[in-house]
Amino acid sequence: MTHVRVVLFTRYPEPGRAKTRLIPALGEEGAAELHRHLTERTLAVIRASGLAAEVRTTGADRQAFTAWLGEECTIVDQGDGDLGHRMRRAAHPYPVLFLGSDAPDLTPEHLHAAAELLEWNEVVIGPAEDGGYWTIGLSGPCNAVFDAMPWGTDRVLAETMSRLDRLGIVPALLPRLADCDRPADLARWPELLR
Repeated sequence: MTHVRVVLFTRYPEPGRAKTRLIPALGEEGAAELHRHLTERTLAVIRASGLAAEVRTTGADRQAFTAWLGEECTIVDQGDGDLGHRMRRAAHPYPVLFLGSDAPDLTPEHLHAAAELLEWNEVVIGPAEDGGYWTIGLSGPCNAVFDAMPWGTDRVLAETMSRLDRLGIVPALLPRLADCDRPADLARWPELLR
């Protein structure tokens, strides 16, 4: 299990550029601060899991991320392209688990379960309540999950499952978690606003 690499995708918490869908509720500064908190929280969960972590970044240079997240982080720029292109670049070496920073209920136990399932399955998916997923794990190359995906929509999970079905791949499923992406989501986690 310990050889699974967790890749966290995040952006620098610049006001006006981070958590933009939450700006109507929190303002630019508040949305950026919430993003900062969620990223730090997710990174703490990864560290507590004991799994190897890599942070794929955008929105600032490596020095800014190192000052924010610490010298011990492996920090790599996401590069250009849509999320699928950026994930494909980050996939090697396998096995890999991809994470965003917007699932406040994530625990080390979720990551342990994902890593364990990845030992015996080609693909592991943690569904999100919004129709996407909070994690996807791959034991080897599977470009079907990256190419021309309707990222940022409620169709990502269904499209991923359909593509995997056509390939004869049955993914292992993890518990469903909720994302904190929209103003209506904030009521679920009032502690995030303190």
